[in-house]
Amino acid sequence: MALPTVTARQRVLAVGLIGPGRVGSALLDQLRTAQPRLARAGLNLKLCGVAASRRMWLDADDPELNGRHDSAQTWRPSNLDEFAAHVRGNDGRHALLIDCSASDVVASRYAEWLVAGLHVVTPNKLAGSGPLSRLQAIRAACGGGSRFRYEATVCAGLPVVQTLRDLLDTGDQLLTVEGMFSGTLAWLCHRHDGGRPFSALVREAHALGYTEPDPRDDLSGLDVARKLVILAREAGWSLSLEDVEVQSLVPPELAALSAEDAMAQLHLLDGPMARHVARAQTQGSVLRHVASLDAHGHASVRLAVLPAAHPFAHSRLTDNIVQFTTHRYRDNPMLVQGPGAGPEVTAAGVFSDLLRIAESLEVR
Repeated sequence: MALPTVTARQRVLAVGLIGPGRVGSALLDQLRTAQPRLARAGLNLKLCGVAASRRMWLDADDPELNGRHDSAQTWRPSNLDEFAAHVRGNDGRHALLIDCSASDVVASRYAEWLVAGLHVVTPNKLAGSGPLSRLQAIRAACGGGSRFRYEATVCAGLPVVQTLRDLLDTGDQLLTVEGMFSGTLAWLCHRHDGGRPFSALVREAHALGYTEPDPRDDLSGLDVARKLVILAREAGWSLSLEDVEVQSLVPPELAALSAEDAMAQLHLLDGPMARHVARAQTQGSVLRHVASLDAHGHASVRLAVLPAAHPFAHSRLTDNIVQFTTHRYRDNPMLVQGPGAGPEVTAAGVFSDLLRIAESLEVR
């Protein structure tokens, strides 16, 4: 993100972070590292607080925060009202809240924070893919000048939402969106060639940290469906999660088990997946997990048998890839491809959104 040259007067942006987990901690590291460089470019990022689910730290502009916040004696019980008020301050400063939680409770507060003059940035998918009325309230709350950005909700640090927004804002017409939105499922499909049971690959992915703690959360396709809903709504369709046709890879008998029992019964995945890959190989094709949205707003998430020449057949193991077919890019669709998961790249996507907001601020 380009930054202005040094000026005598700096723009000051007060920042509060909610959710110091893997992504939030990576973002704290990135913010701390970038602060001197940004200050030289005329932007003073002031970290005013960090809030977890039960505790919060105020006045947290502290280079040692990330290493000591778990044992800090000055944590206090979390209170989102107090936290937001502290970050906003009473001096008319620019203020921004970053939500790196996966909390629906936090997402439900965005509209009131925006109305109060706080900008909001998040990788939390629950606002963009949850109740449509809530997203409409969030968009209405931006009418007073506050900004809401959520690039990292789809494919982490890849510029997918911004690319779609730029296409539409410049008058292009969206025809279809297709993509591989799950690094976990991309890895599994790449590796599953029939040589090893699918359950063995799931266990390997779990051990490598590629899957959620319960791999069924990845295999169900619901997380991918949420990302597709976010893009559909960005394109102007009033799509909800229940409107997406989702092919779950989890058989009913496995879905009914506890998380612990499910890990012991992963072999229930093997028969169906062996049949899928055999069908693809018989056709000289590959098996990929694909989300798609057409010009009529029809959305689906499914296993697809794709020809070996298809762009999705040649992506790297855990890459996300999104293909936009538009009026301008009808014959040669636009592709956005790269790492779509991981705390560092997700944090970088959040940081990029923060900088896009910061560059529009006037000096106060």
